[in-house]
Amino acid sequence: MNRRRSPRRTRHSGALLGAAVCAAALLAGGSTRADTGPRPADATAATAPAPSARNACGTPSPGHPSCMAVVRTSGPAGPALTTTSPAGYGPADLQAAYRLASAAKGGTGQTIGIVDAFDDPNAEADLAVYRHQYGLPPCTEANGCFHKVNQRGAATPLPSPDSGWALEESLDVQMASAICPNCHILLVEADDNQEESLGASVDTAAKLHANAISNSYGEPEYVGVAHMEGHFDHPGIAITASSGDSGLGVGYPAASAHVIAVGGTTLWPADNARGWQETAWWGAGSGCSTQIAKPAWQTDKVCTHRTVADVAAVADPFTGVAVYDTYGVGGWVTVGGTSASSPIIAAVYALAGNAATVNAAAYPYAHRTRLFDVMSGTNASCYPAYLCTAGRGYDGPTGLGTPNGTDAF
Repeated sequence: MNRRRSPRRTRHSGALLGAAVCAAALLAGGSTRADTGPRPADATAATAPAPSARNACGTPSPGHPSCMAVVRTSGPAGPALTTTSPAGYGPADLQAAYRLASAAKGGTGQTIGIVDAFDDPNAEADLAVYRHQYGLPPCTEANGCFHKVNQRGAATPLPSPDSGWALEESLDVQMASAICPNCHILLVEADDNQEESLGASVDTAAKLHANAISNSYGEPEYVGVAHMEGHFDHPGIAITASSGDSGLGVGYPAASAHVIAVGGTTLWPADNARGWQETAWWGAGSGCSTQIAKPAWQTDKVCTHRTVADVAAVADPFTGVAVYDTYGVGGWVTVGGTSASSPIIAAVYALAGNAATVNAAAYPYAHRTRLFDVMSGTNASCYPAYLCTAGRGYDGPTGLGTPNGTDAF
């Protein structure tokens, strides 16, 4: 892309960052920065708020992705990490916000694959508590609804446990449950967080007949990352990937031409016809890839390569979702990040039941009027503005918009 038209951003110091710096900074700030909840539509991201949420996993580096879960650690009333009862949106909230009335009966026969690194020893037990809390039917190994395997598809041996990734896994399987209670859940645990291990796990989820596969992790885009593309090239399977939690900047696998890149929003109840309001979340990743060719179905004019994101869902930890986790944090927590939005969108695809005809993100682009268009909010100051600021039609942080039922999926 011509240098004069490269996206630029202003954050903290106000320095203009080049594309390479933006890519390297995709997630690096996620462990210390946080949102402060819903803000006015004309707010900017020029000054980050005081830290009150943290990334569950470490800082990523090329070849070593990090999970995208952002856990809320304090709020207006002071410190509040774990609670004894749910704090955050539950299944009924999310189904109402995205008009997913079909959740009660849809999804039968569909399997949502969840790919993460390391083991969550309590994944099944924590899922049982979550589903019981919200009146969802049991989903267990015993009844065939839940299945956990290693990256080779075997039940043993499982990888070593990791508390940060365990919280990520709890978030992922519980969001899949929230959107599609009747779907089966396949949790594939990579040996570690090396990109090849996670890529092999995506291949395993595909081989085990997942209809949709969620990837709530990312690494900074780097020269040569395209060698990973084969792991995400599974026609007939809806593969989602988190766009990132540090604002303007592109990471991988969100930049893959074979995935649905999922951005993030701030979501809260509102007195309007929909009953909910959404703006772009300032942490949602967006921008122009420098490594992946532009897919035929993506038509924005400025990025000569792949543009991130495609669609979005709630990701702001201060309008976050309720998650139950006893290995990572020890109870109910409120979690956000595009780690939440990726499994939500994967589950919407499963609920729609059309994955067999999926060609990456082509279907939403052909049915964009069937989405909620997010028209305000920003993740940076940049040129051209649509790469970092939500507006009518396509924009970087929220893509084409958020689910309005399943018709766009």
